[in-house]
Amino acid sequence: MDTTTRFSAGQRRLHWLVFILVAVAYATMELRGEFERGTLARTLMVQTHFWMGITVLLLLAPRLWLRIKRGVPPIAPALPAWQAAIGGLMHWLLYAFLLVQPVLGMMTVWTDGKQVMLPFGGLVLPTLMAPNAELAHTLEDLHGTIGEAFYWIIGFHIVAAIYHHFVRKDDTLRRMG
Repeated sequence: MDTTTRFSAGQRRLHWLVFILVAVAYATMELRGEFERGTLARTLMVQTHFWMGITVLLLLAPRLWLRIKRGVPPIAPALPAWQAAIGGLMHWLLYAFLLVQPVLGMMTVWTDGKQVMLPFGGLVLPTLMAPNAELAHTLEDLHGTIGEAFYWIIGFHIVAAIYHHFVRKDDTLRRMG
């Protein structure tokens, strides 16, 4: 495999795995309202959302390590400087999102006095913050607002990939395929 024109296999696997985890995290939050509070189905939706976020957070370190170690293959043909700058900014915003959202989510859970259960074991993750209803509400609002804003950033990322592939006809999308 030519890693001078494509991201490494590890980078590609992590990219698509995180894509799936984020999609499931969004889907479970959007669909949780379909189930009554207190039902097993709703609890499973919420816990799945928690675990998708935690897993995304855990995968961020190896993703960043690979990005630093392997770098980013150049796009061919080369982009104008303004497009490269926007692309770089969008990628760092996505990385910031992958860090901030799970951290805010965990802080919300802890300050709301809720628990994150370990799947199939009945054990819970330790709580690292004291319950505080006012702070929990503020954090939940912030978590939700950032989540909604990132629909746009994620959408922009997808539209940009499609633009590069079908309009500009460069190798941007193929580098991650």
